[in-house]
Amino acid sequence: MMECSWKTILLLVCASLGIQYTAIRSLTASINSRCPGTEPGKHCHSQWRGVSSCSGMTGPQANDQTPTRKHILIFATTRSGSSFLGQLFNQHPAIFYLYEPLYHVQQVFANSSTRVRNTLDRRALLGAHRDLLSNLYDCNLNFLENYMKPAPRDHETTAFFRRGASNALCEPPLCHWDRGSKEVIEYLCARRCRALNLTLASQVCRAHPHVAIKTVRIPEIKDIRLLSDDPRLDLKIIHLVRDPRGILASRMGTFTENFRAWKIWNATGRKPHSVDLSQIATTCNDLLNSAGTGLSRPPWLRGKYMLVRYEELAREPFKKTAEIYHFIGLDVDSQVKRWILHNTRATSGSTRNYKYTTTRNSSATAENWRLNLSFQIVQTVQQLCNDTLNQLGYQLVQSLKDLRNLSNSLVEPKIFAPFL
Repeated sequence: MMECSWKTILLLVCASLGIQYTAIRSLTASINSRCPGTEPGKHCHSQWRGVSSCSGMTGPQANDQTPTRKHILIFATTRSGSSFLGQLFNQHPAIFYLYEPLYHVQQVFANSSTRVRNTLDRRALLGAHRDLLSNLYDCNLNFLENYMKPAPRDHETTAFFRRGASNALCEPPLCHWDRGSKEVIEYLCARRCRALNLTLASQVCRAHPHVAIKTVRIPEIKDIRLLSDDPRLDLKIIHLVRDPRGILASRMGTFTENFRAWKIWNATGRKPHSVDLSQIATTCNDLLNSAGTGLSRPPWLRGKYMLVRYEELAREPFKKTAEIYHFIGLDVDSQVKRWILHNTRATSGSTRNYKYTTTRNSSATAENWRLNLSFQIVQTVQQLCNDTLNQLGYQLVQSLKDLRNLSNSLVEPKIFAPFL
């Protein structure tokens, strides 16, 4: 009996030592991953407006994830004005902004074989989205290498989706070129900046006090609850919505191939059999469910959720931007104000013909879809999306005359206060 007891104790001691060793290795790897090349025992310390440097600091101030660090998520659907809203964060010099990084996950899934797509269900895809967002908020851009095609070489890639939409990825030390002006121009960045070093980009991210990410690839707010519950993130969710009729009109003008049947219907007045009503019905259902979740104010969204209607942002950009920044807990930088002034007063000939441009007369285009959609299509969308329109405060039209009368806004004066 005594011999058996000693053997048991010895096994327990060995197991305990193994567990401690594994924990120490994991902790060391975690620390070193925050600052590549750092000697063991040292931490990575962010230097604002410079690449992160390493020092032997100890204590809470040595951690770049300070309590004041903001993690901002622009949650929207395609063609709802999210590119415009994203630029309101991209222009702030203290914010590291990423435009649609989940695109890379979506592409891997879309390019997989039918057998693999059937295996990867919605839950698996959403899990991949959440894992990537979590790593990006931690400034681990190397995690993107798991999804990039072609695979990066030596952590460098030329396949980063819409790199030019992020100022931080188009400026030194990641890109060196004479812009001739202070504002980053996306197509020029894409043309002149060479391969992006993801390890260096991670360091640049850590050197910024805050991180903002835009996505249109997650269906509903409830799908990001695990991120919202993460105690390491001071997550702020800006839920951007738009009149579904305006969303459809914008998609028809932008994604010609996918919405060809809708365009034929709009031009001829005859509805093709190939019109896919689910293209807007699904969007309305996602909008309804997401807004329903947010506006019901569940405890897990307290202090983290704000609903913004694109039409109000476009009509009063300075006022709504101030409200959004106040909710987040930041001041509106002068660079953001200059960008708004320059990009919401555009004339018809002052911008390139680019489908993702954010330079436009925003107040004039907010309800401009009313001049482009046929009354028959508008009626169809109203029937499919009646609950969504009512919930978000968009009025129905009962005649072609009402539809074309732009002097009467269809945006009801409804207040959506942030959930504080």
